[in-house]
Amino acid sequence: MKKIYGCICAVFLVMIVSHVAAQQQAPNWEQLSKEYRFPKWFTEAKLGIWVHWGAQSLPDSGGGWYARHMYMQDVGNQKFGANAYPYHLRHFGHPSEKGFKDVIHEWKAERLNTDSLMRYFKHIGARYFVALASHHDHFDNFNSTYHAWNTVNVGPHKDIIGLFRQSATKYHMPFGVSSHDDRFMSWWLPAFGADTSGPKKGVKYDGYLTKADGVGKWWEGLDPADLYGLPPEKRTPEWIESVKKNWLDRHVELVTKYDVDMLWFDGYGFPYGNYGKEASTKFLQQHLQKHHNLSVVVAGKIQEEPMVLRDIERGGSAVILPYPWQGTMTFTHWFYKKEIPSRHNARTVIESFTDMISKNGNLLLNVELLPDGTIPADHKLILDTIGWWMNRNKEAIYGSSPWQTFGDNFHGIQRKRDVSITDAEAAQQHGTAEDFNERTIKSPMYSNQEVRFTVNKGNLYVFVLNPTGGNLLIPALGLTSTYHPGNIRKVSLLGSKQKIAFKQDEEGLQITVPSEAGEGYTAVFKIEGKHFSQR
Repeated sequence: MKKIYGCICAVFLVMIVSHVAAQQQAPNWEQLSKEYRFPKWFTEAKLGIWVHWGAQSLPDSGGGWYARHMYMQDVGNQKFGANAYPYHLRHFGHPSEKGFKDVIHEWKAERLNTDSLMRYFKHIGARYFVALASHHDHFDNFNSTYHAWNTVNVGPHKDIIGLFRQSATKYHMPFGVSSHDDRFMSWWLPAFGADTSGPKKGVKYDGYLTKADGVGKWWEGLDPADLYGLPPEKRTPEWIESVKKNWLDRHVELVTKYDVDMLWFDGYGFPYGNYGKEASTKFLQQHLQKHHNLSVVVAGKIQEEPMVLRDIERGGSAVILPYPWQGTMTFTHWFYKKEIPSRHNARTVIESFTDMISKNGNLLLNVELLPDGTIPADHKLILDTIGWWMNRNKEAIYGSSPWQTFGDNFHGIQRKRDVSITDAEAAQQHGTAEDFNERTIKSPMYSNQEVRFTVNKGNLYVFVLNPTGGNLLIPALGLTSTYHPGNIRKVSLLGSKQKIAFKQDEEGLQITVPSEAGEGYTAVFKIEGKHFSQR
């Protein structure tokens, strides 16, 4: 049946390409969505690595919205940015003289080696890679024809996205880009403020500087208004419309020039409404025209669009979802900051990942590079352990699917929402219960009986989240279970040659768990018997 369906899809795509050639009119969003399916490279990959990295990585304190909060003596409820203004005064100067444009100038990414990073990410188990293309700071990490404030012209003088694209191709990693830029007009408003107290009270910040002010300075020829936007009092409907059109030009160039496989949007809904949808449509169209397939992904918090991959930020679904989805998580903030202790260790990442794949999800794990382009030593220790675990248990992971139920032996651990290091107002207004409910190192430990399931190649895999030596009873695998597991003939522990004792009866499957199972992390048992099928 799958082969027949695949042939039908192939015929459909050939018809589309023929139609384009004959009519010079590409299929629209609705036409594309009728036959779109999430690509195999994504649904089988399970783990992706993201580098949420840019000029805001240069300050080692000040929170993940440094560029905004460095202009705010009082950050209000956004307490995660409280250190940005005093940090900026100490390390750069007053924001009326040294603004974020000057932070960009000092960021050099001098030790960036994209080949080394990509090779390492693949080694630890990642099967796709995403790089930040443009954050809320409106600074492009790529060689943009339509925006002079980019990493080729300023700061590193490197095409960051281009380098990552080359390395992804070299190591056969599907390549994605993330865009967060559609909120910059409101996000940057503090750059047009002034101190409300102190010796520089009332002195305007550098958002008001003009191109003429740059004569004789390092930024001569660049217009600060292209980075920060026009001062609020000068913004007209025509100017706002020009910003949206510029956004579209930049993003069409981004997906086309770098031939990306995933376009990931931050925020809620398509960026700038129909402009975001048009960029997504052109992304699909250009890939179809070049590769004759739709093997790409548009991702974001966008409702009622079945062709858009659902993103769940720092959280996870409570149930098996009927469609693929992706959870995103990071160790501290999204940019590396020393002031914020890590919210995760290898254990919590592995547990979160296990829970996601048991419910039809992938994990996109952010690696918070240092400003020079290297991995922080403490984070690399975590990543090394994750890689050891991924390689040990890979047959239960890659290409797996959810079983009839995602787990068993639930013991009432409740997920709690935490929006303390994000845009709390937007999360409360637009977010879902699944966002920002992640487990962290402060969360209670799982019971040593709680498990998750995946199915792969007819075998069932049982992930024991918090294993301890002794007997484990799994009711879902009992002879009279409503899931009808059939007779189980063999149980083995992945990564071990030790023989595993087990007994199956009406009450469940009882496994004798070795004391060293999992070596301190989630242990995975392979269950062989009847042909286990996916949900």
